Amino acid sequence: MTNGKNYRVGLVGAGYVSEFHIKALKRLPNVRLVGITDLDAARAKATAQSFGIAAFPSLKVMAAEGLDVVHVLTPPSIHVTVALEALSLGCHVLVEKPLATSVEDCDRLIAESQARGLRVCVNHSLLGDPFVKRALALVRAGAIGDVLTVDYLRSSNYPPYRGGPLPLHYREGGYPFRDLGVHALYLLQEFLGNVEDVHAEFRTSGVNDSDPDLHFDEWRALARCAKGTANIQLSWNVKPLQHQLIIQGTRGSLRADLFAMYLTRRRHTPLPKAIERVVNALTESISSAAQLIWNAALFIAGQVQPYQGLHNFVQAFYESLSTSALMPASLEQGREVVRWTERVARDADHAKAKLYSQYQPSGRPAVVVTGANGLLGRAFVNRLIKEDEFVRLFVRRLPPPEILHHPQVEVVLGDLGDPAAVDRALEDATAVFHIGAAMGGGWAAHEAATITGTQNVVDACLKHQMPKMVYLSSLSVIDWAGHPANQPVTESATLEPAPQQRGYYTQAKLEAERIVRAAVQERGLAAVILRPGQIWSEKSPLISPAVGIRVGNRLVVIGDGSNLLPLVHVDDVVEAIVLATQSTFHGGEVFQFVDNELMSREELVRLYTLKREPRLRVSRVSLKLACFLASGVEGLANLLKLPAPISPYRLRSAVAPLVFDCTKARERLGWQPRVHTRETLRKLLT
Repeated sequence: MTNGKNYRVGLVGAGYVSEFHIKALKRLPNVRLVGITDLDAARAKATAQSFGIAAFPSLKVMAAEGLDVVHVLTPPSIHVTVALEALSLGCHVLVEKPLATSVEDCDRLIAESQARGLRVCVNHSLLGDPFVKRALALVRAGAIGDVLTVDYLRSSNYPPYRGGPLPLHYREGGYPFRDLGVHALYLLQEFLGNVEDVHAEFRTSGVNDSDPDLHFDEWRALARCAKGTANIQLSWNVKPLQHQLIIQGTRGSLRADLFAMYLTRRRHTPLPKAIERVVNALTESISSAAQLIWNAALFIAGQVQPYQGLHNFVQAFYESLSTSALMPASLEQGREVVRWTERVARDADHAKAKLYSQYQPSGRPAVVVTGANGLLGRAFVNRLIKEDEFVRLFVRRLPPPEILHHPQVEVVLGDLGDPAAVDRALEDATAVFHIGAAMGGGWAAHEAATITGTQNVVDACLKHQMPKMVYLSSLSVIDWAGHPANQPVTESATLEPAPQQRGYYTQAKLEAERIVRAAVQERGLAAVILRPGQIWSEKSPLISPAVGIRVGNRLVVIGDGSNLLPLVHVDDVVEAIVLATQSTFHGGEVFQFVDNELMSREELVRLYTLKREPRLRVSRVSLKLACFLASGVEGLANLLKLPAPISPYRLRSAVAPLVFDCTKARERLGWQPRVHTRETLRKLLT
């Protein structure tokens, strides 16, 4: 900042990006960060404490401390509202991308900025990225001739959802393009001139297990610009994550990898084509390797920061304020980007809104089933349909057509972690069967679906005075490793004392069961708790991790293979649910269900390898050796501060030779397994 002017700065919005703005501002000697405010006061306070700044209840209160500049870091829909307030308080403004969500709002902001003589800039942060800047310099110097096409390839993921009101990126169908498509569009302006048309397609892939609430997770857009055409690809499924910019011209091409931080160039030469290809490949490889090593050294030395482009852009913004130079991104540029962003994003907004409007509660009394897309959920729904029940499915993804279009079924779309969606789904319900839970993913997924989801279902049941709730728990909540040897396990067995060592599934299911029990005892919830064994069907993979660990073409069986697998067929669990529903028990009674005729791991492996995969090689590892190896893995994970995928305690629990006593279910519910697991499996494998 050449004139030495100092700036007092306030931030509005304490979300994910605020961290990087704070770090960028703290590197500028002429900036004093006054504080931060957010509609979520707790979030603002937490961010403020993390960075040693003040938290304020509102922008107006913060401005009373004296502000020169405001950074607007809120959701896009209120960018202009906050920016206009900042202008009215006499502040210059830096607005996170996109500038707004309509051209009309952009025009309001431009007019107000001009009327007040205050400067506004939109944070097109990739214009500050060192490799984008280098690519632009090469293009403007004619290094690759006339630019013909640009490809922007980006894959991403969003912060883990832990339950509560759905974040914006899940609520709005067009949010992913507002979030990332913006970057592509303003880069196209730089390389290809004004955007003249954009045609986009977006879809739900159905493969996004890590981010299932993101409705449209695959985006493709073709853009026509003044000087050429462009392809934009956004994905929440492509792994490893990528962020690439490819510029192709008449005399060469450039490839910028913005995650790996390097820029390579391919040249058109007078060499024979075969030799030219080899030369370009070699020079690209050498160049990328050298840049990676150099940039790693700069990163370690602290000269390169995460989101370096944002750091550079923020610095350029303040330099422009100090010198009255042109802003690094003008409002007019931001307006054009908004124009094309919204053309795409609003189509997605409307498409999602139209879909969700079709799948809302009808008001007709119904039996509600959560987790209806899983193995047990589908089987139970089919049973209810056969018994002429009207069923409401609460799911994140639409069920198969034969269920979706059945006249006795209605579907409500939503996430178990979202209290408003759960409450809506349970209106006018006559009974609730809470089967839904996370079956994989990180702790956030289990926390949102299993723990918060169960709390939401319990709260909605109490609010709507549900006659009965049937909760599907799991035998994993039992203390497997500590249970006395050869003593049958009953419903009164000790619960797992160290769930964090058993894995996320056990940890979450135990907490969820405790939520149900507490609601029964303290709030009068009418519920029954069912603990089925390992549920299987003829279509299930018969070799699960409980049997052995597959490593390529080898199956590793740990410990004594003679212990019986606590299996129960899905149809027998469905029968148990029906019997529990018909029973008079609703005071938190617990029932467990395991087949009478079980098969050992050893027998299952022998039959499976004999009939299904004769080339599958079986290795047996003693429990003692396996625990020793697991200790090493656990120690390394602790050293790296990562969750351990395995531990000695978890192994001992997994292979504990437990026998489950289902007398209570037989005598008090009249339940008897009908599938006969051992006999059925033998027939299936012969």
